[in-house]
Amino acid sequence: MPESKLREIAEHSEMIVGGYAFTRTDDVIRVLNLNNTSKAMVLSADGIMLETNMDPIEQMLVLKHWERNSCFMEDSDA
Repeated sequence: MPESKLREIAEHSEMIVGGYAFTRTDDVIRVLNLNNTSKAMVLSADGIMLETNMDPIEQMLVLKHWERNSCFMEDSDA
């Protein structure tokens, strides 16, 4: 992925934790591994994994990041 696109994704994400960009889109949270952009996950608004191409260990890591830090996601109404 071109660096300019990666930068754009990072700038528009609501939260970056451990190299993962979390972006709210409609009623889902999109997660992108900024160090390996071929790895992504989609979470429901309440943090349930809907789809991913990450391996099970990376899935657990991302879900732990989400559980610990979801309270810091920027609220679109703020």
